[in-house]
Amino acid sequence: MSAISALPYVSAIAPYQAGKPIDELAREFGLEPSSIIKLASNENPRGMPESAQRAMAAAVQELGRYPDSNGFALKKALSSKLDVPVEWITLGNGSNDILELAAGALLAPGRSCVFSQHSFAVYALATQARGARALVASAKELAHDLDAMLAAIEADTAVVYIANPNNPTGTHQAARDVEDFLARVPAHVVTVIDEAYNEYLPLERRSNSVLLAREYSNVLLSRTFSKAYGLAGLRVGYGLAQPQLTELLNRVRQPFNVNAVAQAAAVAALEDDAFLDESYRLNRAGMAQLGEEFHALGLAFVPGFGNFLLVKVGAAARVYEALLKQGVIVRPVANYGLPEWLRVTVGLETENARFLTALKVALHAAPETARA
Repeated sequence: MSAISALPYVSAIAPYQAGKPIDELAREFGLEPSSIIKLASNENPRGMPESAQRAMAAAVQELGRYPDSNGFALKKALSSKLDVPVEWITLGNGSNDILELAAGALLAPGRSCVFSQHSFAVYALATQARGARALVASAKELAHDLDAMLAAIEADTAVVYIANPNNPTGTHQAARDVEDFLARVPAHVVTVIDEAYNEYLPLERRSNSVLLAREYSNVLLSRTFSKAYGLAGLRVGYGLAQPQLTELLNRVRQPFNVNAVAQAAAVAALEDDAFLDESYRLNRAGMAQLGEEFHALGLAFVPGFGNFLLVKVGAAARVYEALLKQGVIVRPVANYGLPEWLRVTVGLETENARFLTALKVALHAAPETARA
């Protein structure tokens, strides 16, 4: 028997389950890896921009040395792009790192954290890992209920997480509703606004959320290069907040948490407006392609604002397995309290068509399907 004295709240954590890798599925069903499409992890189907690839190739020459721990070049580029002081920026190993840094700096036993039902799993994991209490506000029509979240705040609450757009549901809170929420949050509570899918928002839903960090010293914006910028495998994210908060994050941030190749690629990707614009256009077209077919099939789905759609298929576990056998990977979301739903990342037009063809087969194979 092990003599390790583990913290009980750490032992109780169920590790995060990522989307099934292509190579794993190929081994499991004896499939050719090149024949498999993965629409499970909300990656950019276009891959990484060529500009970032060139920057990476140049950075490789210096990999015998540690990266810039303060990320000067990337912070300077972000500062210029977003019109914020360099001191307001914290770099992370993906935006997941920013979410964890907030928890590490602010949560502990005797404190609590508020987040919504059906929101990103890392909020619960980060809270539990620090021994803090999770206060889960009920969702409203699969979206954050900001009034319920405000009511859930208690005297010991230190952090509130808002995903906007939310993963896995794809819902989005209007700017005026977020502003109203922040105006009513106690000053000692830090609100982390997770904007991992910000660049995919339709133009009519966009707002300059950086202004929220300017107005409120207890607001932390979290963003990533993993989605629209196509750098998921490099793990680069960043947080925006006023200095008193970024200084706290840097006290718990690991040295060299963003590697040199990732920093170089992110600088290049940040300036590649053509790649970002085309990724946005492709995503909007793909959302319409999937949504129209879901409607034709009589399937309920959430009109999402990220780069994925949540669709109700009824016997989701069976449909998921039937899709896997056809070489199509999507994401089951039963662990989010949504056992009848699947999350589908928008792919290239041909990948979306391949998924939709496989879905029809899978729905026929699963006797219990959901119709709108």
